[in-house]
Amino acid sequence: MNIKCLIIEDEPIAREVLRDYIGKLDDLEISGEYENALEAISFLKQNRVDLIFLDINMPQLSGIDFLRGLSHSPKTIITTAHREFALEGFELQVLDYLLKPYSFERFFQAIEKYYETLSHAVTMHHGESPQTQRDYLYVRDNRKTYKLYLSDISLIESKGEYIQVWSGEKKIMTRSSLSGIEKLLPQNQFIRTHHSFIVSVNHISAFTASTVEIGDTEIPISRKYKNLVMKALKN
Repeated sequence: MNIKCLIIEDEPIAREVLRDYIGKLDDLEISGEYENALEAISFLKQNRVDLIFLDINMPQLSGIDFLRGLSHSPKTIITTAHREFALEGFELQVLDYLLKPYSFERFFQAIEKYYETLSHAVTMHHGESPQTQRDYLYVRDNRKTYKLYLSDISLIESKGEYIQVWSGEKKIMTRSSLSGIEKLLPQNQFIRTHHSFIVSVNHISAFTASTVEIGDTEIPISRKYKNLVMKALKN
């Protein structure tokens, strides 16, 4: 698992410290490095990152104003010498607030908070009473958490280190594994057709020996899952 990191920091020494600390952890990789937030905005329009290390006191655009301007910001750890902005930072739901100079141990504590968010990216919940029971998932996408009823979910697709959940007109992207969400789903409603796809049985409109159709979307059936898929469809 590679966690793509973006450094936004105008001090060369501070950037060097972050490069050194990030380099000590195998899961982390630097996708970009910027001295000001305006340049970083252009980068984020074209690239997806998982974690931002953000200074506050920078020329042209402060780190706080940068965060406020993002509609869907990645997880963010603030790195600054100014403790007076801590409240504003946490109001913007930053993961942690590192005061310079900070040790590697303190840096790693902040990274641990990021790992904790990954373990809660998708959670299963059940309806309150049998008469009205509609099971649903909570799926986290950046700052938002979506409530998705299982009956509305038609397709779940692996996108590398992410999954995309198709629910009605929505396509929600979250950092998780297909195997992880598969364990949460009822087997009589969802089937794995391929290493990259899980489909809702109730949303299948047609099928052949090698594909199933969800609306206008054709999903492959791999050899590994063919017998299980055919058995589920016959039942």
